[in-house]
Amino acid sequence: MTTTRQLGAALKALLVLTVLCGVLYPAAILAVGLVVPDRANGQPVVVGGREVGSALLGQPPSGPEWFQGRPSASDSSGDVSGGSNLGPSNPDLATAVAEREKALRAANPDAPESIPADALTTSASGLDPDISPAYARWQVSRVAAARGLEQTRVLRLVDQQVREAPLGFVGQDRVNVLELNVALAALGRG
Repeated sequence: MTTTRQLGAALKALLVLTVLCGVLYPAAILAVGLVVPDRANGQPVVVGGREVGSALLGQPPSGPEWFQGRPSASDSSGDVSGGSNLGPSNPDLATAVAEREKALRAANPDAPESIPADALTTSASGLDPDISPAYARWQVSRVAAARGLEQTRVLRLVDQQVREAPLGFVGQDRVNVLELNVALAALGRG
């Protein structure tokens, strides 16, 4: 009789936990996702009725007239997420940073001397959609020249796109590259 009783209690617990964890919890999460659809749907960025990307995923570089995101260990493909896992003493990391620095200097000859760190290092996920305001400002001369715009006008656009750190101290100020490029496209050419 004791075994039958224990089996009955185990089955009741299984049924209760199945309903709680397999039905009610997923239904609650789905309800939250429906109430906050932009977050649940990946925050699509729509321009002229056409989806141009996600505000949550970095986009691959596409030309000198656009702001570039951080380097990506996964080439911003989206199907793989992860950094290179190279430590600061790894010579491969030093080589990669030196190559990025050389390429950035060649593509941005009029940029300030000091290159921001996020321009040289990959993000942890390889899909980071944001860059530092310093890196966005560092690219202004190249973008303005490629578009035939005044640098002050492009710089003002960058400053308008800066998102401050949450609560003023959690994380860092940042600029979403896709949203900046959408605003740049709306600004037009010189």
